[in-house]
This record gives sequence, C-alpha cells and structure tokens, in this order.
Amino acid sequence: MSDFYTSLIPTDVTWQPASAAAAEAAAYVRRVFPDPDGVQQSVTVGFHDRITAVDAGENVQQITCPRCDRDIALDWYQDLLEETGGEFDSVLVTVPCCETAVALDTLTFDWPSGFARFEIAVANPARPEFAFTPDEIRAVEAILGHPLRQVVAHI
Repeated sequence: MSDFYTSLIPTDVTWQPASAAAAEAAAYVRRVFPDPDGVQQSVTVGFHDRITAVDAGENVQQITCPRCDRDIALDWYQDLLEETGGEFDSVLVTVPCCETAVALDTLTFDWPSGFARFEIAVANPARPEFAFTPDEIRAVEAILGHPLRQVVAHI
C-alpha cells in the first residue's frame, strides 16, 4: 500500500519556528484535516537538526539544473539521498550535468519538493481534498510567521 503525505515547509531551508507556534500550527492542521475515526491519518511536526530533503517521492519524474537547464538523472538524486540519509549541513552540491556547485533548493523538480529544518506533515489525509488549500497555507503562515511551500508526496 502506498502512503500519501502533504507537507508544509518554510521557504528558508534553515528557518524554524518557536515551539509554541509549531504546536498552534499543528492544532490548526488537525482541525482542517479531520479524521473522524482517528485511525487513517497522522499529523506530525518535525524539527530537524540538519537540512532535510522533503520531496514528492514517486511523483518526482524530472529534475532540472538551474545552472545549465539540463535534466539531472533521478538515480543521481536518489543516490545522493541514500548517501546522506537525506540530511545536509549545506545545500551546495556539485551536479553531474555541468559539474557546477548549485544549491539543492534551486533544483527544479517537476513536482514541488524542498529542503527544510522544519516540517508539518499530514500522512494519508482522511479528507477528500488531500492537499492544503491556498487559504489553509496562508493561515499556517500567519501562525508561524514565515512563508511556506507545499510538498505532496506519494511514497
């Protein structure tokens, strides 16, 4: 069985909110993603010590280099995540297409993906609309005090 995740991450890869704001945001997310039976979905808040990959899983089919505009092999990215455990001290990597150092968060993914030290995720959303709406994203941004981006993953 596949799992689906919808996550919100800060646009700044190193930013983290205060614990109280994160708890308030999680409470809001639980209200807008009701799980009547309390068994289908889970809402998690993650504070990461290192910059962590938050990608779209099986949804990602193409990655493009921001420097040379060529495609980057998915195997290269998967190997990178495997070698690092998906955690990074710096977002700078040397891409294989042009052997240039680029920031991971500037790679162009065909499905929104990102890197962050903070994440709010809903696993297997119980509601029919499994992604956050624009209004819900704005509400969580207001609670946290920082702009966010959404990542929807099929794992």
